[in-house]
Amino acid sequence: MESTKNNCAGMDTRLADLLLDSEPFEERPALAEVRTHVEGCDRCSRELAELRETMALLDAWESPEPSPYFMTRLNARLREEREAAPAGWLERLRARFAFGSQAHVRPLTAMALTIMLLLGGGTYLGITNWEQPAALPTQTAVVQDLQTLDNNAQLLDQLEALSDNGNGD
Repeated sequence: MESTKNNCAGMDTRLADLLLDSEPFEERPALAEVRTHVEGCDRCSRELAELRETMALLDAWESPEPSPYFMTRLNARLREEREAAPAGWLERLRARFAFGSQAHVRPLTAMALTIMLLLGGGTYLGITNWEQPAALPTQTAVVQDLQTLDNNAQLLDQLEALSDNGNGD
């Protein structure tokens, strides 16, 4: 009894295979194994019997016939909705999208969304500068300080005046 409980764990899907397979059991060893398990296990044999009853009920069931006037009534209702005057500009817009031919709107919408996506993505990449490496300083701080001193002629003149006064002139 203990060994059948352990073997029943994966049998639910295999029982459906056993039920729906039309080939003989001898040709498929996996199904022959399931068959021998079902013969020895009460729970699996009950499950297989329930599945067979369900399949028999589904085979006996007939779908109801649709009403012959369904499409006529549906088309009349759609015609009434199209001809009814919408209340405001928003209702007119909604009615146009709901009942009008949208064959020309879908490609335009797809193109507009694609352009917006490309522009937004390009702008985002332009702002974040993912592709550009960080700018490296071309000169060191000492060189920049010396260039600043060279460019500032007034400061140099003052320094020269101070150095002349310091010599005892």
